[in-house]
Amino acid sequence: MQEQKMLPVTRIFKGVGQIMLQGNAWTGVLFLVGIFYDSYIMGIGALLAVCIGTYTAKLLHFPEEEINEGLYGFSATLVGVALTFYFQPVPIIWAAVIVGSALAAIIQHAMIRRKLPGFTFPFILITWIFLYVFKHLYVVGPSPEMASVAQAYDDFTVSTHGFGEVIFQGSVVAGLIFFLGVFVGSPIAALYGGAASVLGAYISTLFREPASEIHMGLFSFNAVLCAIAFAGQKREDGIWVLISVLLAVFIDFGMLELDLVVLTFPFVLASWITLVLKAGFKKISKTA
Repeated sequence: MQEQKMLPVTRIFKGVGQIMLQGNAWTGVLFLVGIFYDSYIMGIGALLAVCIGTYTAKLLHFPEEEINEGLYGFSATLVGVALTFYFQPVPIIWAAVIVGSALAAIIQHAMIRRKLPGFTFPFILITWIFLYVFKHLYVVGPSPEMASVAQAYDDFTVSTHGFGEVIFQGSVVAGLIFFLGVFVGSPIAALYGGAASVLGAYISTLFREPASEIHMGLFSFNAVLCAIAFAGQKREDGIWVLISVLLAVFIDFGMLELDLVVLTFPFVLASWITLVLKAGFKKISKTA
């Protein structure tokens, strides 16, 4: 009986934790702490969004085990944080958070049903649409957080900003809290993620990318997600981490060169390519 009462709260926290592929309630709690530390508006956006995404899944009778693992909360959470990061928190933005979170859960379900590795793609799709709408069709001004981003990068450290920028947070403290959140769920994933953050920044420096963008974590956070996604105890896991991280960084370069809104698309595309390569390698190994 007590477990049933705890379950709704647990699934909410797990939904936040799944942003970095951790089905751990404490990870989700730490992520929320980090978000609220940097911005209570984004914290409210995250909390509202994960609740809407989770209870949309419940209302539409999606599989209970998937809801309990937080699979319908993480893309929704990112939608809530992204919209309150990019735009002033006016009523139309809060309405968009609610609608976008519900749609993210529905798209996530469609991809799960088709056994497609969606990762954060529902968040990306929904956010791209709303960015276009609120920048071109129904213009909403930028948020204070968006305006202060360019002045914040001097406070970043290479090993933490990659974690922070995954959920649009710029402070060292938030990055450290996010790192700790991943470490609670999977120490090996956290360590791989830290290495990937440094590697992404180092490669960006070699290719003479703007120092401010490197320090802001723009070339690290997708690398961090790739490292977490493919982290494991086996030696070959490190190879797939390296391949996915390199792909993510160079996809990042290309998108920024074209002046596209990156979000976590380099992570998603790099992961899709890496999964195809892994499947091909496994097939060749079996026939060899």
